[in-house]
Amino acid sequence: MKPGYLSQYFEGVALKRLSVVEADVIHSNQHEFNGVEGLRDILGEPDGKFRFGARFLYLTDQDDEPVVEDGFLTWYDARQKARLERGVNRSEYRLYFPTNLVSQCAAAGDLLVIAKRADNTLLAIVAEKDTTIERQIMWLFGFSDLTHPGFSIKSELETEQDRIGFAARVILEQIGVVTEEQAPNYLDQMLEMFSGAFPKTIEFSCYARSTIRDLSSRDDPDVALMAWMDREEILFRTLEKHLLGEKLRSLTQTGVEDTEPFIKLVQSALQRRKSRAGSALENHLEKIFADHGVTYTRTGVTENRLKPDFIFPSIVQYHDSAFPQTSLTMLASKSTCKDRWRQILNEAARIPDKHLLTLEPSISENQTSEMKTERVQLVLPRGLHPTYTVAQQAWLMNITDFTELALRRQNT
Repeated sequence: MKPGYLSQYFEGVALKRLSVVEADVIHSNQHEFNGVEGLRDILGEPDGKFRFGARFLYLTDQDDEPVVEDGFLTWYDARQKARLERGVNRSEYRLYFPTNLVSQCAAAGDLLVIAKRADNTLLAIVAEKDTTIERQIMWLFGFSDLTHPGFSIKSELETEQDRIGFAARVILEQIGVVTEEQAPNYLDQMLEMFSGAFPKTIEFSCYARSTIRDLSSRDDPDVALMAWMDREEILFRTLEKHLLGEKLRSLTQTGVEDTEPFIKLVQSALQRRKSRAGSALENHLEKIFADHGVTYTRTGVTENRLKPDFIFPSIVQYHDSAFPQTSLTMLASKSTCKDRWRQILNEAARIPDKHLLTLEPSISENQTSEMKTERVQLVLPRGLHPTYTVAQQAWLMNITDFTELALRRQNT
């Protein structure tokens, strides 16, 4: 196990696409996969039947929350008895699973993932075919394609591909894995600087940047943005763990029996996480634009009281009918977008071609094709481009290119 890599959370992973027959098996009373010999590399060769505790998830782009159910998976050699009693010289391993909500959602072509956790439990994931979340899971575990019918196995999870950065943490959280990386060396400094409380997001973003002294967006905006987002996420989780721990201890010590205060504390923490990530991205983008002399208005009001994240060169020029439309640019920023990208389509009527910046890897070709149709140009840090197909990469824009575009239009 190596901290900061997938091996910190998984001992091995197996992926395959469900065939028509297998999808039928999942829905029927048979509930077994055959042809799973490769799973021996991560599940072992037990003596008799071994029951793994398991969490099942069904993931699709249409739902923000996965279908989740806890249960078990049973791993055994169907030929063990014959081998012992009659000397049959072969084994036939099978994987048995119960009927549950996740198995009832599965269909032919969906991605099946069996991941062995460090605590000897299993994570069984079914991701809908041709979705963004399916591609993201394949990218997370280092698979570009699944060409053969059996399981593709990976038991080495400590390569550079397996290093956990901001994008990987987002995907891990979608499959219920909370990352534990923290920066305890900064805790005392943060507690003193922010008086033992959560600071404003703009203050925290500025502090996060200050902890990476030798990095400037003037040299490479793409590298800087990813480094700043990654550092801020780790620092925030460090501070959050400490402050939430104190509040939970305070509630416990006061002998509160009502669960409502605990529920409100957790809900508040989750909401803070969601809103803070989006604000942090905008804060760091502002720093990049300032470093490059790009003028802009953040959340300026356009038609129907809508507020695009950024208007270039400013909201004043946007509302000036004499200012040329071709010199205007709109940028929406979303740390993750899923189907929410459609929300930006009517945010600035004077600008027909919108730009959308996200940190989401491996968005499906179906989604990016829709974006093209709706005249939305996707912008991502250059380091995330390889998570997309070759055809998609030819169309993507990086942050350096976008900054140069905004500056060029500003100066015409």
